Amino acid sequence: MSDPAVVPPAVRAQLLGLEHSSLLSTRAMTWSEVMSRITAQLTFTSAVLVVLALDVRNGDPAGSFRPLALGLGFALLLTGTLTTLRVHYASLEDAQLMRGMNRLRAGYVALDPGLEPYLTTGFTDDADGVVRTYGLGYSRTAAQQVMASAIFFSSVVNALVAGGWVGILAAPAGRTVAVVVGVVAGLGYLAAFMYAVARLFAQAERMPELVHFPTSQPAPPSPS
Repeated sequence: MSDPAVVPPAVRAQLLGLEHSSLLSTRAMTWSEVMSRITAQLTFTSAVLVVLALDVRNGDPAGSFRPLALGLGFALLLTGTLTTLRVHYASLEDAQLMRGMNRLRAGYVALDPGLEPYLTTGFTDDADGVVRTYGLGYSRTAAQQVMASAIFFSSVVNALVAGGWVGILAAPAGRTVAVVVGVVAGLGYLAAFMYAVARLFAQAERMPELVHFPTSQPAPPSPS
């Protein structure tokens, strides 16, 4: 009777492939939900701008523009911040999904070391391996990766809303003061939010238990 602990390589490959498919499906569902939320937020933003533009076009006879802009702007900033938080956590989840798929590729390489030259993405589950997978083999700086991300885009939109809201709030103090205060508020919102995001990402990367196959060590040996 064969030892049940010895799993044939073909079965190992099948199990790794099933797990890989599961991670890909989870990633697709996560980003489908996130993109739907971003689309809804941008639609809300467009609707608010249309409402304010119509109020201005009518000459603002009742003097309702400022309270209307402050009320809608606050709601827009609140929902935008919540949306960006969801994008942030989705990005953390996505990095872990990438890490998991890299770990599975390490299993593929262990089963067949000859596969390594054919892999475009990474097969180590440390930060270098995840970055290689995101870049599909191309090197990107951290700044390039951040500026091209959905979370930065969403944060910029929120910063514009925050700056506009504070500017309207400060409008009674004069146009120059309103512009300066609005710009400072928008930049401050963007800087504070991205700093908080960077800290959370850094904390996640400092968890050594997440890394099983670092770039500095060779791929695990093939099971006998």
